[in-house]
Amino acid sequence: MAIENFDGIQSQHQEETIDIKALFFKFVRYWYLFAITIFVAIAFAFLFNKYTNPVFEVSTTVLVKDDKSLMDPSSLIGIGLNNNAQNVENEIGKLSSFSLTYRTIQKLDFEIAYYENDGLISRELYQTAPFEIEFDTSIAQTVGLKYSISFLNKNEYKIEAEGELVSKYNYSTQKFETEELDKVKWEGKFKFGDKVSNKFNTFRIVLNDKFDPEEDLSSNFDFVFKDYYSLSEQFRGFEIEPINREASILNIKFKSNNTEKAVNFLNMLTSEYLGQSLEKKNLIAENTINFIDNQLGVISDTLKSAEMDLQNFQSAREVMDLDFQAQQVYELLSDLQKQKAELIVKSKYYQNLQTYIKKNSESIDELVAPSAMGIEDPVLNALVGELINLYNEKASQLLFSTEKSPKVIGLNSNIRSTQNAILENVTNIIKNSTQAINDINKRIDDLTDKASFMPVTQRELVNFKRKFDLSNNIYTYLLEKRSEAQITKASNLPDNEVIDLARKELGSQVFPKKSLNYLIALILGLAFPIVYVLGKDYFNDSIMEKSDIEKITKYPIIGQLLHSNKDTQLVVLESPKSSISESFRQLRTNIQFLAKGSDKTCVMVTADMVSAGKTFVSMNLASIYAQYGRKTVLLGFDLRKPKIYQDFGLSNNIGLTNYLINKATIDEIIQPSGKMEHLDIIMAGPVPPNPAELIASERNTELFEELRKRYDYIVIDTPPAGLVTDAYLLMQHADVNLYLVRQGLTNKKVFGSIIKDIEDRGLKMNIVVNDINLSGGYGYGYGYGYGYGYGYGYGYGYGYGYYTDDKPDKKKSFTKRLFNKV
Repeated sequence: MAIENFDGIQSQHQEETIDIKALFFKFVRYWYLFAITIFVAIAFAFLFNKYTNPVFEVSTTVLVKDDKSLMDPSSLIGIGLNNNAQNVENEIGKLSSFSLTYRTIQKLDFEIAYYENDGLISRELYQTAPFEIEFDTSIAQTVGLKYSISFLNKNEYKIEAEGELVSKYNYSTQKFETEELDKVKWEGKFKFGDKVSNKFNTFRIVLNDKFDPEEDLSSNFDFVFKDYYSLSEQFRGFEIEPINREASILNIKFKSNNTEKAVNFLNMLTSEYLGQSLEKKNLIAENTINFIDNQLGVISDTLKSAEMDLQNFQSAREVMDLDFQAQQVYELLSDLQKQKAELIVKSKYYQNLQTYIKKNSESIDELVAPSAMGIEDPVLNALVGELINLYNEKASQLLFSTEKSPKVIGLNSNIRSTQNAILENVTNIIKNSTQAINDINKRIDDLTDKASFMPVTQRELVNFKRKFDLSNNIYTYLLEKRSEAQITKASNLPDNEVIDLARKELGSQVFPKKSLNYLIALILGLAFPIVYVLGKDYFNDSIMEKSDIEKITKYPIIGQLLHSNKDTQLVVLESPKSSISESFRQLRTNIQFLAKGSDKTCVMVTADMVSAGKTFVSMNLASIYAQYGRKTVLLGFDLRKPKIYQDFGLSNNIGLTNYLINKATIDEIIQPSGKMEHLDIIMAGPVPPNPAELIASERNTELFEELRKRYDYIVIDTPPAGLVTDAYLLMQHADVNLYLVRQGLTNKKVFGSIIKDIEDRGLKMNIVVNDINLSGGYGYGYGYGYGYGYGYGYGYGYGYGYYTDDKPDKKKSFTKRLFNKV
C-alpha cells in the first residue's frame, strides 16, 4: 500500500514537472513577443518622459501657534489638545480659502502667461520670456484667448489669435464686462513697441534684455491674458497637511510646471496669510485711532476758540495771572474739569458703541475696544471680547460651511445674545456716566458761586481758564490714548510664523517619474506576453497540447502529423522525402505495432467534425502503405460528401453506393489510383438517401471479406463521428480505429463528449494529432511534440538536412514570419 502511494506521489510530481516545463517552453517560444513588447514599452516610456511637460513640487512650512497659555486650565484636563487641533484645522481652512488665494494673485504679476511652443511641448516662461506685454489695466482685456507670436526680425513680428469663447475682464474693477460666443480668428504684422489694438485686446509688445536674436528669431511663442478668478482657481490646487499628527506645523506643497512661479506664489501666499492675521489684530487699534482722530477734529476747534477767548481777555484786561484766592478756586475747578473731560470722552465712546452695535449686527470691522479708550469696566470688556471671539469663530466656520449650518446658526444666536447684553450694559453705563457728569457740573457750579465774591476781573479770568482747561484736558487725554493705540499697533506681531520659505533649489520633479516609468514599461513589457500566452491558453477551447487530450481520454496517441504547406493534398506522393511524409511513416509503424505484425490490416479514419483532415490523412496513409510495396485499397465511405475523386482526378459515377445496392460488382467499382503502383481506390459513388442503412447491410460485410482477400491494407475514409453514425457502423470491420484531432481546431468539449461515448461503448480507439504547426502553435512545438521541434529530433537542430523541406522559406520577410508565429 505504501509503495502504491509512493508511486502515485511520484507520478503526480512528474506530471507537475512536465506542466512546468511545458509552460516554460511556451514562454521561450514567444521570446520575440517579449522582445517586441519590452522594446515598444520602453520606447513609449522614453518618448513620454521626453515630451511630457515636467511637473515640479515646492513646499513651505508654517507654524500655527496656540493662543492658549501653558497654564490654561483646559490644557490641564485634556481639552487643550483638541482646541489646538481645531485651531490647526481652522488655519488650514484660512490658507486654502479662495479669498486668500485671490488676494495673493493680485499681488503677483500673473496676469499674462508666456509660453515657448516647441511643437510637441509648450513650456511656460515665467520672467524669462524675451519680450513683455504692456497693457492698460483700466481697459477691459480679453482673457483666455491665445496669441501666437513669431519674430520676423529684430524690429518686426507676426501675431495671430484663434479661439472660440471670448470673455473681457477689467483688471481695475475686477469684473467681467462682455462675453462673446463667436469664434475668434485674427492676425497682424507689427513693429516692436507699436500699439496693438483690436476688438479683443489693447497692448504693446516690447523686447527686453533677455532677447537673444540667434535663438529667439527661430522660436515660436504664445501668451494669454488671464483673469484673477481663473488664476485663483488654478493656484488653489496646493496641498496642506501637518508634518505629523501631533504637530501644529503645516507643510504646504504646490505642484507646477514652472518652479520659480510656484516658489513666488507660495511665498506670497504665506506673506499674505500672516499679513491678513496681522491686519485683524491691528483692526481694533486702527479703529481706536480713527475714533480718536474724529474726536480730535471736533475738540480742536473748541480748544482753539477757548484759547483765543482767554488770550483776548488777558490782553484786554491786562491781567496775566490769578491772585491767591482765585488760584485756589481755579485749581479745584481744574481738577473737576479734568474728571469731566474723561467722563465726556468715555460717554461719547459709550454712545458710539451703542450706535455701532445697533446699526452693524453682521460685522465688527470698525469696533473700538473699551480697553483702548481706558475704560476698565470688567463686564463690558469681557462682553466685547466675547463678541469678537464669536465673530472670529463664525468666520472660521464659514470656511467649511454655510449660514444655514447648525453650528453657524448657534453662533449667530450667541452673537445676538452678546450684543443685547452689551447694549443693556452700555445703556446702564451711559446713565451712570450722565449722572457722574451732572454731579461734577453741580460741584463746578458751587465753586463758580463761591467765585462770585471775587473781583470781577479774577472771576472772569477763572471762567475763561476753566473753559480752556476743559477743552485742553479732553484734547490731551485723546492724544494720550491715540499714542497708546499707535504703540499697540506697532508692537503687534502675526499669530503664526513661516518656518521655511519655498526655495527653487529645494524643488523636486514629481512628474513624469522617469525611473518609475521605465520600470513600469519593463513590467508591462513582460506582463503583456505572459498574459497573452496564459490568456490564449485559458480562453482557447481548442486542443493545443498533448495534455489537453490526456485530460479527456486515456486512449493512446499513436501519431503526430505535421502541418503541410504544400499546394497538394497528396503530399506523400508529391514529396516522399518531406518531414510530413516521414510523420506518416511513423504513423504506419505505430499502426503495424498495434496490429501485432498482421500481414493484412484494415484501418478506419474518423473525427468529430469536418475539416479535421480525415480525407487528407486517409489518402496519404494509403499512399504510404502503397510506397511500402503492399497492395492497398482506399475506401471513400463518406457517402454524403465524397471528395477523394477530386484529388486523384478519377470519376465518382460508380462506387460503393452502386455496389451496396447491388447495381455493380466489386471489380467494377475498383479504380487504379493512376498515380502510384499498388494503390487502388473505391469511390463513394452517387449520394444515396440512406447511407447508414447501406453501411449496416450484409452486402457491406461481404465487401470487406472480399477486400481482405485481395489487399494487404484497407484504409477507410469515414464521415465525422460527431455528426452521423456511419463511423460507428464501420468500426466492426476495422482492425485499427484512428480518431483525428486537429491542433487548434478540434473543440475540447465536443471531443470529450464523443470520445466518452466511444469509451462507454467499449470500442477500441487510437488518437492521431493532425496539422501540428511548429512555427505557430506552442503545444506540440516545445510541449509534447518537441521530437519534431527545434531542440530534438528532426527540427532545425539535430536532424536538420534530412528532409527536402528543411530549408526555411526565404521569400517571407522577417516581419511576416514573426506575425505568422503570433
